[in-house]
Amino acid sequence: MSLLLAGGLTWVLVRDLEFQTVQDQLDRSVVATTLFVKHEECLVRPVAVAQPGAAGCRQATPADFQDRLNSFVIPTLSGNRLILLDAQRSVVYDSGAPDTLGLVIPVTASTRVANVAEARTTLGGQSYFAAAVRIAPARDPLSASFVVVAQPQSLVASTAAGDLAGRLLEAGGVALVVAMLLILLVSRSLTDPLTQLAAAAEDIAAGNYSRRVSIKGQDEIGMLGSAFNRMAEAVERARKVQRDFLANVSHELKTPLTSLIGFSQALVDGSLLNDAERTRAATIVHEESERVLRMAQELLDLARVEAGSISMHITAVDLGGQLQQELEMVRPRADARRLSLNLAVPPDIPPVAADPERLQQVLDNLLDNAVKYAPDGSTVHAIAKLSGGAVETVVSNPAGAHRPDPDRMFDRFYRADPSRSAAAGGVGLGLAISRELAAAMGGRLWADFDDTGNLRVHLTLPAARHAGEARVASSPPVEAVPKAS
Repeated sequence: MSLLLAGGLTWVLVRDLEFQTVQDQLDRSVVATTLFVKHEECLVRPVAVAQPGAAGCRQATPADFQDRLNSFVIPTLSGNRLILLDAQRSVVYDSGAPDTLGLVIPVTASTRVANVAEARTTLGGQSYFAAAVRIAPARDPLSASFVVVAQPQSLVASTAAGDLAGRLLEAGGVALVVAMLLILLVSRSLTDPLTQLAAAAEDIAAGNYSRRVSIKGQDEIGMLGSAFNRMAEAVERARKVQRDFLANVSHELKTPLTSLIGFSQALVDGSLLNDAERTRAATIVHEESERVLRMAQELLDLARVEAGSISMHITAVDLGGQLQQELEMVRPRADARRLSLNLAVPPDIPPVAADPERLQQVLDNLLDNAVKYAPDGSTVHAIAKLSGGAVETVVSNPAGAHRPDPDRMFDRFYRADPSRSAAAGGVGLGLAISRELAAAMGGRLWADFDDTGNLRVHLTLPAARHAGEARVASSPPVEAVPKAS
């Protein structure tokens, strides 16, 4: 389509240029033709007379004049048409056809050549270009006032078309070859990356999550390749988390289930010889059953929190009072391990915007972990302070023999003890649940170490705008999340 449009436009421009060229040629040639015509006006001319129409020239008769024009002038016109006009622009002679005698051909002065007039006329149903020069009618045998040279427009158009057609075909052939090469290059630049993406997607669908594509660039295809690689990395990471999660759940369930099977089997087959052994076995069965139930409940609650389907009744909560209450709850365990509990809450600390039950769960997890893993005889600190527009709570304690990784502390089933001993209780889901609860209340939970090597767990929550602030976040309510470690 582009070639056709370009060819059509080129044809129009070339045709107009050819028309103008022909008109210019006629304007120049009519001057010489006029001299020939004036030369044939004299039938006999003395040798000494040099100019046509000068003294001594005997004017030819009209018949002789036309014969002389047909014999000597017309052959010099290369197929053009010679026309003579009288003062009224009527045809008095036409070398092409006698039936045009009396036809009026209007001529107008040329804007490019002096003393030359131009015309566009129709003769015998055919369009002509024409150029004219004025002569003296008194000296012309036919009383003509204008000598006109005319050329058919169709001849000009066919000549231009003949010259242009070959060149257009050549240009079209070259353009077609170039276009096909460009189309091939562009199609390959598009199809090759898409083929690579399709193959990589098939590999990932087949389980090869490490597959990546090598598509680079700042264009749309390059951005698509980068997005695909990011998606593949996210899928691989999610699959790894899923595998680790299943492995951890299996590991955590193996120990209590083994205990349940062993001691229940001992109770059934009567291998326990006295009441004390039977009581101990029943106690272990009960405790391990509770542990499995607690793990299942924590996993369910963690899934609900991550899915955003747990309700949050956000209201203004006295953070200092909550911390004091939680410290009193863990004090018996702290006293048993000779731990000191230190609470520092400024009197002007504002209330926080939080769900009281969820905040109690988070603080209970933080203080319970601090008391559980701090070395005997050490001090656990709980402080509250303003941090910008939020209130920050920091629970710190010495790290102990097994220094935890602060970047992994909030992962599911993480324990700093590489033996993953469950003697201390809990299954390693409490901090993961606490982090999700803190995020659901608009806060943040993270950990680091201070300069002395103490582990610090930071909880930031937004300060309440009004003392009676209350709002409900998320959707359907669920039961309170139990304490976990």
